[in-house]
Amino acid sequence: MSVSALSDSDSDRNSDRKNQIAPPSDTNPPGRRRRGELTRPTAFAAIAVVFVLFMAASSAPSPLYVVYQQHWDFSATTLTTVFAVYVLGMIAALLVLGSLSDHLGRRPVLLSAIALEAASMGLFLVADSVSLLLTARLVQGVATGAAMTALGAALADLNPTHAPHRAGVVTGAAPTFGLGLGALGCGFLVEYGPHPTRLVYVLLLGGLVLAAAVVAALPETSLRRPGAARSLQPRLKVAPHLRADLLRLVPILVASWALGGLYLSLGPSVVVGLFGLSSHVVGGLVVTLLTVPACLTAIALRAWPVARTLALGAALLLTGTVVALTGVEEDSLLTAALGTVVAGVGFGASSLASFGTLARMAAPSERGELFSVAFVISYLSFSVPAVVAGIAATHTGLHETSIAYAATVALLAALALLAQWLRSRQTAARATCPQT
Repeated sequence: MSVSALSDSDSDRNSDRKNQIAPPSDTNPPGRRRRGELTRPTAFAAIAVVFVLFMAASSAPSPLYVVYQQHWDFSATTLTTVFAVYVLGMIAALLVLGSLSDHLGRRPVLLSAIALEAASMGLFLVADSVSLLLTARLVQGVATGAAMTALGAALADLNPTHAPHRAGVVTGAAPTFGLGLGALGCGFLVEYGPHPTRLVYVLLLGGLVLAAAVVAALPETSLRRPGAARSLQPRLKVAPHLRADLLRLVPILVASWALGGLYLSLGPSVVVGLFGLSSHVVGGLVVTLLTVPACLTAIALRAWPVARTLALGAALLLTGTVVALTGVEEDSLLTAALGTVVAGVGFGASSLASFGTLARMAAPSERGELFSVAFVISYLSFSVPAVVAGIAATHTGLHETSIAYAATVALLAALALLAQWLRSRQTAARATCPQT
């Protein structure tokens, strides 16, 4: 997904300032190595696991939204607002804290993000009202946003030289895998475990304690340097010569991330309200059917040409959304599930290719700003349409809202496919045009 772009851009920045990077810990003389410090290969694997943990924690509340709604009797508008608050917190953290680990080091930022995530788990544990739930999600969003940038940078720093694409694969696959794992795992715990609104957070809190111990043992790959306070100033800017290319990617970014927002916010409610399935496992499975195919696609297509991957992603996103829409209209759970899987493949391909295109078309010095804008577009698409859908569902009903939402996503995917076709024609015309 989009975080793979972080890995690419951070790799470029790291190579540009290699004199500021700490030497690999496993090549340091034994006397200079911290006792208990992990080797670089082990540290790389540990960071990947921590990445998955953060993403699993972020999706764990999804199957619980229905439970909270039943306990506290709030509307679909409130439900999607709780979801959106998390994304807004993440966007704020990405804009403000995105480069902080470049100045303070990876370990301090990651440990702070883990502490903040643990605080959000504590708030979830004691939550007895919507206001506390909103607070917990906001804190969790800030923690996740801060962690994502530092995790992506750490993976790029620790990437083995014999496998140059490994960090990109991990950062592309870990978010969707973690989202699916968190939703499905929480669904099982809610359905079959005790204390449905507490147990999952206790387990995640335990995982975060272990993660803190692991991060404390990581080799530091970025030395302290001045400018930390100045780096907190958020900036959104795109170089003029990149704006047209970015504009062509907007439909696929909005379509894919808006679809993801629908599934993570209202997906379990659709299963209960439209298909009459009360199992929380099925509610979690709805998210998994979208995110796991996206994860596997990011791994499988990592070596494909970006243009072909983008066209495939848009086509499958369109096809899958139409099939899922047909399933909702015909009250066919199997058809809706099949459409979700196809859309998930399109989601993974389009995210991989979109940020691959951004990385390719921008110079290293332009990528940070370009990715920041792309992140904001993606996460706003992830949250704002979901809130609008929640308001619509409260007033017009879940069925009508789902149909309108899916139709809008399908239209955007069709526009993305058209934009990619036009881009391919322009590229071919430039290639055949005689040089002057």
